[in-house]
Amino acid sequence: MKKHALLIGLGILLVLAFLGDAAKFYQLGFVQYADAKLYDYRMRLTLPNTSDDRIVILDIDEKSLKQEGRWPWGRDKLALLMDELFDHYGVAVVGFDVVFAEKDTSSGLNVLLDLGRKQFKDVPKFQSVLNQIKPHLEYDALFANKLKQRNVVLGYYFSNSEAGATSSMVGALPQPVFSAGFFRGHPVNFLKWDSYGANLSELQQSAASAGHFNPQVDFDGVVRRIPMIVEYDGAYYDSLSLAVVRSVLGFPKLVPGFADSQSKNYSGLEWLSLVSAQGELTIPVDGDVSTLIPFRGGRGTFRYISITDVLHEKLPLTDLQNKIVLVGTSALGLVDMRATPVGEVYPGVEVHANMISGILSQNLKQNPHYVLGANVVLLLFIGVVLSVILPLLSPIRGLLITLGLMTGDVVLNMSLWQYGNMAMPLAGGMLMILVLFVLNMTFGYFVESRAKRQITGLFGQYVPGEVVEEMARNPESISMEGDSREMTILFSDVRGFTTISEELESKELSLLMNAFLTPLSRIIFKQRGTIDKYMGDCIMAFWGAPLPDERHAYHAILAGLEMQRTLAELQPQFKQRGWPEIHIGVGINTGRVSVGNMGSEVRRAYTVMGDAVNLASRLEGITKEYGAQVLVGETTRQAVPDFLYREVDLVRVKGKVHPVAIFEPLGLNGEVDKELAEEVKLFHQTLRYYRKQDWDKAELQLLSLRNMSPQCKLYQVYAERVAYYRNEPPGDNWDGVFIFNTK
Repeated sequence: MKKHALLIGLGILLVLAFLGDAAKFYQLGFVQYADAKLYDYRMRLTLPNTSDDRIVILDIDEKSLKQEGRWPWGRDKLALLMDELFDHYGVAVVGFDVVFAEKDTSSGLNVLLDLGRKQFKDVPKFQSVLNQIKPHLEYDALFANKLKQRNVVLGYYFSNSEAGATSSMVGALPQPVFSAGFFRGHPVNFLKWDSYGANLSELQQSAASAGHFNPQVDFDGVVRRIPMIVEYDGAYYDSLSLAVVRSVLGFPKLVPGFADSQSKNYSGLEWLSLVSAQGELTIPVDGDVSTLIPFRGGRGTFRYISITDVLHEKLPLTDLQNKIVLVGTSALGLVDMRATPVGEVYPGVEVHANMISGILSQNLKQNPHYVLGANVVLLLFIGVVLSVILPLLSPIRGLLITLGLMTGDVVLNMSLWQYGNMAMPLAGGMLMILVLFVLNMTFGYFVESRAKRQITGLFGQYVPGEVVEEMARNPESISMEGDSREMTILFSDVRGFTTISEELESKELSLLMNAFLTPLSRIIFKQRGTIDKYMGDCIMAFWGAPLPDERHAYHAILAGLEMQRTLAELQPQFKQRGWPEIHIGVGINTGRVSVGNMGSEVRRAYTVMGDAVNLASRLEGITKEYGAQVLVGETTRQAVPDFLYREVDLVRVKGKVHPVAIFEPLGLNGEVDKELAEEVKLFHQTLRYYRKQDWDKAELQLLSLRNMSPQCKLYQVYAERVAYYRNEPPGDNWDGVFIFNTK
């Protein structure tokens, strides 16, 4: 346990950090964000996706605007709507998700009154007619009269004025549900406002009630809660959804519910009760006296009915009879849209519909104050357990324990959510578990890295970094003794480097070598190769050791071709710096070689030796003879049929008795231009003529090839050979082999 004390201590510190967030001493932004998104996910996962037939949304939609004219409509039309809803359809209650803050002058009465005062003040007939029609043109009074004695709940909004600005009060507020001073002695954290936009006084006095339609917008702009009660000028006002429910129930008594555990900083207000002769409905509230919105589904879950269909009595009576009707809009340009957990564009009126449905169904998520304490205890238990046991476990067992605790935490949380209607925080626990696991794995990684550094100190001077990594992971499986394997070897060398080095100063030469050796080396590593050594301007690399590679020849050819492409891309930079062009030849060969830690008692190195290595070096050396960029041996070509090859020659290099076929890889099959593929076929036919000593046909073919690719040195080489052999025939026993006497 002693050797793990530091890790356990770090774990406890992390647990304390998460506990501070859970206890609300401060807020960790990433935890707050994650918890909000997990809340949204749980909401979407458990949506019933069913409507509530008790509630209907009367929609000021595009159809209604087209039929009735643009909004706002005259209040005479709304007066007619009240008659239709209550007298014809017999609705239970109407709630407006709109504000009537300004007088309606659309009747033209003001113009007529002005004419009566000026141009026609002495015209008795005009004055008589004006007095007769005046009551019919006072649309606000007409609408107000239709609201009387009817279950209509108007809507309004609160706002806060900007710093230094004068508060704005428009219209008349309804009577507060709790008067000023009601909550004196209880430190309730009501949302407070200093401005409002409400309905005309005569409309408000005629309506049965009114409620604010302010949602509580969270830090991320998403609406998840509605404040049931808010404070303005010391008095307390209810929300539109609560006001509608109270209206439906006959305005029962609203009673605040206080828990027994009250303190200086906690009021204990955890619910609101609607108490009537029929029973009691309970609305759970949080510390801001807000309630989580019980969404039933996505946009359109509740039934929408076009207002124009109501005005023209196109609906069966049963569609609206005894229904709760909310008047809102979905028309473009009028839409009150909100970002919610179930949709980024969600009508505000449907938010209220969800809340009304949840209150009546008593299906509301709770987030009481004691959840905070329960969450702290749970995090403390899980955090201490993980902090102590994870350092003692292997990575696999630690992972299993971590996954088990995370699963248990999620199952407990979802059970409380689904069966207890409890919205308990989830992100803090999950993130704490994850961070503790990462801490232990990271700590273990650094301990392992220290072991690797120790191994590197002992063996780094002998073997490449790849071997060190493998030894550190599984040291008992590594043998530094020589081993015989089939591998692929690559040599690359700069053409004319001696001349280049004589033209440059030492510093510039060093910069040049670094400029081309670095990207070429990276390509070798990218293709899983091992760099054996640098020999001046030459790179020797191999594939297949120390890490096995079943496609060693394939990766070596890819590396050779990419080295040539990369070097071509570097030429403009070299020219800009005043450096000469750099061209390399690449020789690649595959065969069985000896690989291992070789050398002397003074110095050893992990390297390869064998005939296949020598041939790779020879192939690199003769690339310049043919103007080829990359040459491979026959065994390499046979091992990798994925490429299009041009057979270059059949040669006998210095040190070899048997002739060797050499090939130039041009690209992956299917990626080479058709013209080049046809050119390769033509050259292979030329080789057959050449080896049959049919000089005329070979010369004719070569002429065509040189016209196709004048820059190709290979065709020039064969043209010169044909001209030579025409005068100096090689004899009937000639096997087509060309002999190189130099390296």
